[in-house]
Amino acid sequence: MRVHEIATKTGLDKRKVVQIGKDLGLDVKNPMTNLSDDDANKIFEAIKSNNNKKQESKKPSPRVDVQKIEKKLQEEEKIKLEEERKQKEKQEKERQEREERQRKEKELNDKKLIESKNKEKTDNRPAQKRQNNKTENKEENKNNNNQRSRDNKSSSDNRNSRSRNRNFNKQVEPETIPVENKDKKPNKKRRKNSSNEDRKYNDNIPSNNKFTRDLTKKTGNTVSKNKAQNRKEKKSDENKVYKVEFPTTVKDFANSVELTASEVIMKLMGMGVMATINENLDEDIVELLALEFGIEIETPEPEEQVPIEERYNLIEEDDEKDLKTRPPVVTVMGHVDHGKTSLLDKIRSASVQTGEAGGITQHIGAYTVRVNDDKITFLDTPGHEAFTMMRMRGAQVTDIAILVVAADDGVMPQTIEAISHAKAADVPIIVAINKMDKPEANPDRIKQELVEHDLVPEDWGGDTIVVPVSARTGDGIDNLLEMVLLLAEVQDLKANPDKNAVCSIIEAKLDKGKGPVASVLVQSGTLRVGDNVASGSTSGRIRAMINDKGKNVKKATPAMPVEIQGLSSVPNAGDLLYQFDDEKTARNFAAENEEAERNEQLNASRVSVDDIFNRIREGELKDFNIVLKADVKGSLEAVTQSLLKLSTDEVKINIVHSAVGGVSESDINLASASDAMIIGFNVRPNNASLELAKNEGVDIKTYTVIYKALEDIESAIKGMNAPEFVENYIGRAEVRDTFKLPNNSIIAGSYVISGKITRDSLVKILRDDVIIHEGEVSSLRRFKDDVKEVNSGYECGIGIDNFNDIKEGDIIEASIMEEVKNE
Repeated sequence: MRVHEIATKTGLDKRKVVQIGKDLGLDVKNPMTNLSDDDANKIFEAIKSNNNKKQESKKPSPRVDVQKIEKKLQEEEKIKLEEERKQKEKQEKERQEREERQRKEKELNDKKLIESKNKEKTDNRPAQKRQNNKTENKEENKNNNNQRSRDNKSSSDNRNSRSRNRNFNKQVEPETIPVENKDKKPNKKRRKNSSNEDRKYNDNIPSNNKFTRDLTKKTGNTVSKNKAQNRKEKKSDENKVYKVEFPTTVKDFANSVELTASEVIMKLMGMGVMATINENLDEDIVELLALEFGIEIETPEPEEQVPIEERYNLIEEDDEKDLKTRPPVVTVMGHVDHGKTSLLDKIRSASVQTGEAGGITQHIGAYTVRVNDDKITFLDTPGHEAFTMMRMRGAQVTDIAILVVAADDGVMPQTIEAISHAKAADVPIIVAINKMDKPEANPDRIKQELVEHDLVPEDWGGDTIVVPVSARTGDGIDNLLEMVLLLAEVQDLKANPDKNAVCSIIEAKLDKGKGPVASVLVQSGTLRVGDNVASGSTSGRIRAMINDKGKNVKKATPAMPVEIQGLSSVPNAGDLLYQFDDEKTARNFAAENEEAERNEQLNASRVSVDDIFNRIREGELKDFNIVLKADVKGSLEAVTQSLLKLSTDEVKINIVHSAVGGVSESDINLASASDAMIIGFNVRPNNASLELAKNEGVDIKTYTVIYKALEDIESAIKGMNAPEFVENYIGRAEVRDTFKLPNNSIIAGSYVISGKITRDSLVKILRDDVIIHEGEVSSLRRFKDDVKEVNSGYECGIGIDNFNDIKEGDIIEASIMEEVKNE
């Protein structure tokens, strides 16, 4: 059991489980470390004891009376508000008393000032007038007394006037003239002094007590007038030309023509078009909207698009002094069943053919082979015509192409395609005539057929190297490798390893334990663990790199194939993978590519009014909608291209959706909505998806060999009779435990979750909804009794013929072959 499986079962973080293993003294290095049953039980016991300690340490929390706390808070809030009110009242009272005291003191000072001025005037009169005679003095004194009484009265009036001025100056500006007494007219001198005193008094008033009006502030009437003015200006600007860029949404169009989105949506509804604010509008709809609103629009000419690689300086020329010799990349090409994989197996002393369905290679493989002191990187591409795109990608990244031709079969259609791809990639071709050990081998006939395709052998006066070999006996293998190294030396293959890496993605898939993984071939630079990389809309940081031998490596040099982990999603096979100096730049590169892909999809999915009319006129056209799922990206692309080629004048095939992974419930819903059929290549639906497909009436077809799928689809399109035997699903069981018998065979302790499992049924073993084995039931038991079938809801033991790699969590899907009468 691995550490990450313990973490999944216990619900703990993988790093924490690794630390617990280290604390127990176990040899635990990372979450992928494989533990024995005893070590796993120790970790489980440690986790269990830690959980018990945590539960014992927890104390029950005291009960809290929420209502009591709320009541107390309300009372405290009332007390606080009451104290604030009293404080404000006290401050207001003190302010009023202070103002009243200042007023009284001011009045008293003014009175004393007037009396002192009157006394000065009386003492300064001329002495001669005072000594003329007593009568005159008495009269004058009398007059003076009268005059003094009048002055007192005038001063009292002046005080009242000043009091009124003081109150009035709080509301008006200081230049306001005080109100004069109309009944009594003081002399000019008195009026002048009084005016001076008032002016002096008013100047002493603090400026913050003066009332000033802000004439810059707009009133409600002013705002209304401005709005009306704006409407008039907008109405008068009807001849303005607005620029609209495509693709555009309802919101973007509204902003471009200075309207609100609601106005545009209402106008669209009046036109019979229901659209949201983020809905894309085509050019026809935009032109109709412009006519409806009475505005003129223009579409700016598209700017010259600069490739994103140039903007990020990913394309650069290398100096001759920085280039170093690198191993050649060799692609093995040819027709199906001509012995390409067998030849490569003999070269690298391995066997990969036994794991391929139907005996054919359906994924691109990259392998490094050491020949003496030199290295050669081999790319094994499938030979079936469905994998034309994969084979073409292999030719694009290769330096030398080995064309395998069977000596007993000759040049076939796929052999001709391989020649075309190699010539298009401008790479030299070495022809390996395989199966020379067979009695019916005829190499001269093969050479004659090669001449017809402009491949003249050297012994016939041409420049094409032809090597007879036998993948079974190994004859000619050494000569073939020598020719490869010789041709690589002539080509003088070099690359700069001291720069950011540029890699070609050979294959990509989604692994449950590792996440998105990609097989890449380094073209230039050096790729290291920890580098920030991006490809298309995918970015990430390399967590690990594994070479073709299954060993972890720290770096990959030019022409070295590795499998990398750490990408955010599954990249597209055939794309280039770039290394960046920092994570932010890599993310920006991926984000721009994703935005560009989204715009392309929006433009592709946009339907104009003319297209709608064309569809109405083409009412006899039949569409065959397909939802396609596959196990890896390369197979997905190949099956897609092959299916599209099956379209005829009467029936058009549409791939409404294609993705990597098992058939999910969302795929069923999409197929139901689009009236499509689901095709699974090397994948199967889970139990929930099967139930939903049954309820929705969606047809699901699964295949492991591609030409079988193509034959069925082509028969359906042409209206041919169905095959005589069809595979019908009957039940599914989940493996919950495994038992080892004395003869080393493994029995799967299973629980039948749907349908039934029969003794004579064919079974498929699913792991993460991907088929890992197909076979027959070797034994079926209930307890110790052999039974013919086990229905849903019961446990049983299932033995699979010639398969012992059964694990807990696997799904056993049972089916039977039934005969269908031809119509």
